Amino acid sequence: MSEKSELVLALEQIEKDKGIKKEDILSVIENALVSAYRKHVGKNATVEASVNPDTGEMLAWSIKKIVVDVRNPSVEVALDEAKRLSPDAEIDANVRIPLDTQDFARIAAQTAKQVIVQKIRESERETLLEEMKTKIGQMVSGTVWRFANRNLIVDIGKTEAILPASEQVFREKFNLGQHIRAVIVKAERSVRGPSIVLSRSHPDLVRRLFEVEVPEIYEKIVEIVSVVRDPGMRAKVAVISRNPKVDPVGACVGVKGARVKPIIDELQGERIDLIPFSLDTAKYIASSISPAKVVSVSIISEQERRAEVLVADDMLSLAIGKNGHNVRLAAKLTGWHIDVKSDTQRKRDIEQKSAATAETLGKLKGIGAKTAEVLTKAGLANIEKLAHSQPDDLTTLQGIGLKTAEKIIESAKLYLAEAAAAAESDNQGTEKGLKNNEVEHGGESK
Repeated sequence: MSEKSELVLALEQIEKDKGIKKEDILSVIENALVSAYRKHVGKNATVEASVNPDTGEMLAWSIKKIVVDVRNPSVEVALDEAKRLSPDAEIDANVRIPLDTQDFARIAAQTAKQVIVQKIRESERETLLEEMKTKIGQMVSGTVWRFANRNLIVDIGKTEAILPASEQVFREKFNLGQHIRAVIVKAERSVRGPSIVLSRSHPDLVRRLFEVEVPEIYEKIVEIVSVVRDPGMRAKVAVISRNPKVDPVGACVGVKGARVKPIIDELQGERIDLIPFSLDTAKYIASSISPAKVVSVSIISEQERRAEVLVADDMLSLAIGKNGHNVRLAAKLTGWHIDVKSDTQRKRDIEQKSAATAETLGKLKGIGAKTAEVLTKAGLANIEKLAHSQPDDLTTLQGIGLKTAEKIIESAKLYLAEAAAAAESDNQGTEKGLKNNEVEHGGESK
């Protein structure tokens, strides 16, 4: 077995280190040999070249047509000369003439070197791009390298990345050479190589910072269920513990805030609310309004996912937050539309509703203001509900006897009957009007 040349050994090392196949580089060298020879004899020459993959020996041949009268020496050869190479040579046939590769190997080597360097660069860029694609959503560290308008160019070690103005936090300022952490949100191919886009405003940055600072999260004992942010202002992080002995919020805060403080510092003062996740919707919504304390939560509609949160008067502004960002983040975290009201607002709403209900009940014959108030407090303000009630349902209420109960139910039934008759009359009137219209239009068309 022939000994491997330095060239083959070098190519094998490139294949191992850079992932470029040896066969591809040999093909590049063969093409370089052909190009180098054509520069000597003319671009019309037909040349073949090969490199032995085991020894690295370079061979080349010029393919020429056998003719009687040679007019173009670069592509034609005389019969007698051809017969010296191949005794079976005939006119109009082709003959392969061996070339001395030493004459143009140096030029071929330079050409091949340039192509190989280019291939290595392309391979490295492709490898780096694929690596960065696997890191989308992950946090990287780097230093601010330069400014490009409002964008930051960040040196992240193997390459440069861009932190666009759209992915920055409005209140954060950085200087050249300053250390910076961000998450990779995009990795694309570009003319200059991989284009890596970073973000400081993405919720994943908060998630990754907690993974670094809180061992229980890294070890999957505590899990981050969801993260929502108003970048630069406030973030809400819902956490749950897989171990009943571990308090998820306490684990994230740390002793005297030792774990959460570095995260707040990294985010340059952004407030962070840690919310214990709960399958109990009302409980989860109440926690999400943090730092405000909630008095109660009422589920208005499961289907529409609407809830009403009641807070003390002095907690209202804190619950809503500046420009409504606290309640907006709570809604985004829970997936529910949350309406926050104070005690005073709730009482005012109840009074207005009671007044409206009493006014409606007052339309019933034989019901005074006092009776209407009693019925409202008992949850019997709906006239249709009253009409379907039994006298025994009402006699338990203060001030309502059997005769009064029967009278109330009869009045409710009469009210509904009159309302239905009025609606029927309106419908008939509408139908009559439509028919008259049709007749008039019909007459016109004739």
